[in-house]
Amino acid sequence: MSIESPTLGGRLQGWPPFIRELDATLSVHSQYVLSGNLYDSFLAPPLDGVGPARLLPLRALLWETLRSSGASFMVVYDPVDGLQIIPDAGDPDVGDEGVRAAERLLGKVKTDDKPSLEALARHLAALTRPEENVRAAFVIDSASRIARTPTDLEPAERDFFRFCAKLSRSARPVRVTGPRPKPLYNPVVWLVERPGDLPPWLTTDNENIREITIPRPHLGDRQETARLLARAFGVTDVGADETAAAACDAFAEQADGLTLQSMIEVTRLAKERSVDLPDLPDAVRTYKLGVLDNPWSRGHLRRRVLEGEKRVPERVIGQPQAVTKTLDILKRAVLGLSGAQATRSGSRPRGVLFFAGPTGTGKTELAKAITELVFGDESAYLRFDMSEFSGEGSGDRLIGSPPGYVGHEAGGELTNAVREDPFRVILFDEIEKAHPRILDKFLQILEDGRLTDGRGNTVHFSESILIFTSNLGMYVPGRDLTTRDSFPQAPHASPNRVQNITPGMTYDEVEQRIKGAVADHFTEVLNRPELLNRFGDNIVVFDFISDEAAQKIFDLQFANICRRVTDEHRLRLVVKGEALTTLRAWCTEELDKGGRGIGMALESVFVNPLARALFDRELTPDEEITVTGIRREGSIVHLDIQ
Repeated sequence: MSIESPTLGGRLQGWPPFIRELDATLSVHSQYVLSGNLYDSFLAPPLDGVGPARLLPLRALLWETLRSSGASFMVVYDPVDGLQIIPDAGDPDVGDEGVRAAERLLGKVKTDDKPSLEALARHLAALTRPEENVRAAFVIDSASRIARTPTDLEPAERDFFRFCAKLSRSARPVRVTGPRPKPLYNPVVWLVERPGDLPPWLTTDNENIREITIPRPHLGDRQETARLLARAFGVTDVGADETAAAACDAFAEQADGLTLQSMIEVTRLAKERSVDLPDLPDAVRTYKLGVLDNPWSRGHLRRRVLEGEKRVPERVIGQPQAVTKTLDILKRAVLGLSGAQATRSGSRPRGVLFFAGPTGTGKTELAKAITELVFGDESAYLRFDMSEFSGEGSGDRLIGSPPGYVGHEAGGELTNAVREDPFRVILFDEIEKAHPRILDKFLQILEDGRLTDGRGNTVHFSESILIFTSNLGMYVPGRDLTTRDSFPQAPHASPNRVQNITPGMTYDEVEQRIKGAVADHFTEVLNRPELLNRFGDNIVVFDFISDEAAQKIFDLQFANICRRVTDEHRLRLVVKGEALTTLRAWCTEELDKGGRGIGMALESVFVNPLARALFDRELTPDEEITVTGIRREGSIVHLDIQ
């Protein structure tokens, strides 16, 4: 952005747009309501049109604007500090002239005086209907705090705002000699956090009061500010230094969502930590997240991921394609290349994965394996069962209730957890069961890497891995008789749904059908194609477990049972060959239920009869329990034990 002198290219050329709007309408509006980004610093041109731009707080920006229109002074009131006159008597440019003009209109004003609302109304009337041609302004800071609630005013508050509404219509324009001799109002400027913080009837259908929203800085403002702040690192001419220019642009992009004042604070933080200009993005991360230790920058992480190529397949059995693709995405996250093709990708989540496929095939287990791989503890992952968020209003649990609702102060489960620890894996299980309005909240997370909670605080997901799991594609709506004949309905399927994938299909066919069903669900059922686009090619499809994988899963789970018996009762459990063969066949006969089905079968046909048999006998430590046979009698399974 090019900052020009206010004398070039028209009045206040190069100043913030909201300031130009206020300045241009002083002849037609007597009061203004400014809301939004009030507490930021703002870019302003140099005083004499020479040198770099300046960063000014809002009060200073308003005063310079009003003074250029011929204002002699500006009164600022807020409920904490009371009244202040700008400029004070020590201002070298104005001297005592402004103070004397204020005394002529308002009388002797005691600095830091906290007048009652009645006295404040008298000051407003004296300034907006001056007895002499003196141009000035009255700024009411923290106006949101004047009334207890804008819709339930106390008598004194109601009288004050009624008076201000009448004053907006009876204010008198003032003529003064100077750069703007035409009549201009002495404006009253209300600074509020939100427009609704004032009584709605004050501004409704009142053309004398103009509402202006101050936006957050755009990329051009952040780039110009980054170049100004580069002076703190000894760079005075960024344009002549390509490395410094690139660092400033990276700083501006990484500061997306921050205010210019926050960029100033980031620079101070960087100087305190002896961070150089090219490393400012790391300081931005520290400022946003509030943590100094970044697990993604640890030297051993790359070695752990390389080791994971061997360890993860041993844990997630029978899913070589899914494991390989997941590890590829994880490597991309470790290197910071997620979304590298985008113009601005620094604030997006480190990694996004969408696990789809049959139930019981290892989706949740792979999420735990990734967590253990990156953070050293599989319990570090945060899990949300999205079936609990099927109601439209249940999204408040994630981000917190809006202001005024019960539980607003507590915040949201998701936003609180990520604010507490931004370095984590977040699992959203069975995402298709969430209400569509809740899915909309993920758009901002996936695109911008941030989310605003119910209390107005911004939570950043730029260091998190997001994993969504889904069973979409197992069954699809039945379209015609041919389709239903080709894929018979499962016993638990609804009459209008047919099985889309079956054991025995090739992985390529399973992947194609699953991805097609996922695309149809988001585009045709939910009408959210933009959310599908955010997932991109990060959809990882799991296959039905093969017979070979089922045998390995059985061995693993059976070994867990034997180890538990030893740990709990100091017994050695042995299952003879024929009994083990029968048990293996019973537990692996329904592969469409996946590894979870094997576990349920083991519990039903082995753990239950084992517990019955052990419960009926005296157990001696270090005893060997041998299962010599297993048989069914109706629905009951019995073990022969020696």
